[in-house]
Amino acid sequence: MAAVSDDVAKENGIKPEPLSSVPFWHPTLKGVRLRVTRQWAQMNLFLCVFIMAILSLYWSILFRVENNMPSLKVWVVDFDGQVEPYRTTTPLVGPIVTRIAADLIKSPYNQLGYTIRSPADFGYDPMAVRQSIYDEHAYAAVIVNPNATALLEAAVAQGNTSYDPYGAGQIIIISARDQTSYPTYILPSIYTFQFAVSSAFGPAWASRLAQTPSLNLSQVPQAVNPGVAFTLLDLRPFGPPVATPAVTIGLIYLIIISFFSFPFLMPIHMQYAMGDHPPLHFSHMVIWRIMSNIIAYFFLSLCYSLVSLAYQIPFSNPSAPPTQPAANPNAYGKASFFVFWMLNWVGMSALGFPSENMGMILGPPWSALWLIFWVITNVATGFYSLDLAPGFFAWGYAWPLHNIVAASRTILFDTHSRIGLSFGILFAWVGFSIALFPFSAMFMLWKKKRGWS
Repeated sequence: MAAVSDDVAKENGIKPEPLSSVPFWHPTLKGVRLRVTRQWAQMNLFLCVFIMAILSLYWSILFRVENNMPSLKVWVVDFDGQVEPYRTTTPLVGPIVTRIAADLIKSPYNQLGYTIRSPADFGYDPMAVRQSIYDEHAYAAVIVNPNATALLEAAVAQGNTSYDPYGAGQIIIISARDQTSYPTYILPSIYTFQFAVSSAFGPAWASRLAQTPSLNLSQVPQAVNPGVAFTLLDLRPFGPPVATPAVTIGLIYLIIISFFSFPFLMPIHMQYAMGDHPPLHFSHMVIWRIMSNIIAYFFLSLCYSLVSLAYQIPFSNPSAPPTQPAANPNAYGKASFFVFWMLNWVGMSALGFPSENMGMILGPPWSALWLIFWVITNVATGFYSLDLAPGFFAWGYAWPLHNIVAASRTILFDTHSRIGLSFGILFAWVGFSIALFPFSAMFMLWKKKRGWS
């Protein structure tokens, strides 16, 4: 009996028999094999190019670090003998320090951006230098105190046993500004600078002491060796360690959570357009989705923020004077957690709404590529110093995560505040994304009508 064709079977209500499976190399699959192989090769070629292009953004942000080290400015300011009542002393410490700095500036090797600044630039006030470091005009400062040589000479002349070599100078840093660059690049170079100063100061000081053999140096050996040293003052140390996720890796999850709210919530939203009821007006659907997302981000960001609170990151310490070292000050005192939560809410909206738009425009599986792009570009510009990055990455200052990180450091560590600018940039992302939202939704509907997704 001849086999019944599928068309005839359908016309007569007969269920067609399923086709039997065949081996991979069966002649009937020749056309399918060629088509699948071609599409497979094309897709893999596209993915390879995409991976190389996107990952290059991550690798390249550290590609010119050595060449860009001079962008990490370190000021050397010599107040030795420059302020009354110490002008009558012939300085020894200050000139040696500035000479070592001048030698480093001339060095052909990659060094930090050492710059010799005049004390007149700061009104002959060392505290003004501290304020400038807090205000992030430079990454560090080496200060020679006004009385450095005078106290040293008085110590050996009078046998002052309480003389402290570390009173000769200060090194001012603010490690909460960038907990990676300071231990990796800045402090090792400054320690080398200190060693060079000690090596140069020792012979010069010994020569001056030899000119007065009657001195009783046994009472103040610390005034002979090392003679002078520098006190390291970290105005805002980074800590506790549990704060690290709040300004680094933990923020990746803020991106991921905001992205995945789209596929989880979209089936819920679509109930307004499907079922045995009239569909919701398009404009009302758009408003509902925007408002429901903002409310969802409100609670999701609260849960994200509560994790930091649960693991006892300080959120209720008072702020501190900019020129004084302080451990774990919070910029807004007991209101710091609320500001932190609001930052994460606006930040999640700034990260989530662009992903929502791209999810509607691209659709699956292409929206996954957007997530890769969004994570890598935000992580690269948010977690690494843009001062050390190639100039190409200047756009990173406008990226959401960079501003979330900067504002989080202000809240958690009371660093120099640009939080108004950071919130402004995040609101700009939210506003632009909401303005684009209706067009993205219309494009998604247009694709569905044509069976593209």
